[in-house]
Amino acid sequence: MTTLQLSPERLLSRRFVWLMDLYEENFNRLEKLFSPSTLVPDRYRSSVHDGFDVLLEIVERHAYTTEVRLSYDLLDPATGLHTPSAMLRIYADARVAEATHCLPGRQLVDVLGPFPAARTVVEHRLRMNTFLSRWLDYLSGHGHGTHTLMIDGAAAGADLAAGEEAGAVPGG
Repeated sequence: MTTLQLSPERLLSRRFVWLMDLYEENFNRLEKLFSPSTLVPDRYRSSVHDGFDVLLEIVERHAYTTEVRLSYDLLDPATGLHTPSAMLRIYADARVAEATHCLPGRQLVDVLGPFPAARTVVEHRLRMNTFLSRWLDYLSGHGHGTHTLMIDGAAAGADLAAGEEAGAVPGG
């Protein structure tokens, strides 16, 4: 029996191609599910009345990129941040979407260290983006979509209350 031996460079090359395909798949799933390319920067809520509302925040929009935060409306008691969550970068011109990090408040350098090997970075990105792909598929299967998405009134109310507190006159 003959076994195929792949050099580390060739294996990395194949994984990189797989990662790029995953980015394209995530773009298509995300556009089909929530169509973020049509949304203005704001925080949105998708509810299918199962107790697990999804929050989608268009953080920033530029000519060719959009930064998105996707999470459940569940707070981690240790950090006070929404979890699970994923920060996404959408490249409209290339029609790809990548999960840049999936741990609340943590960047890639926090997880992998300052100078990780290329193979380590690719494998980590594969795990994050495979998670994103499965999560988007799960959300779609449970009825989330553009028809369940609306501007998050709770976020608007919290922003208004914070603004009123900041502008309050002491003793007034």
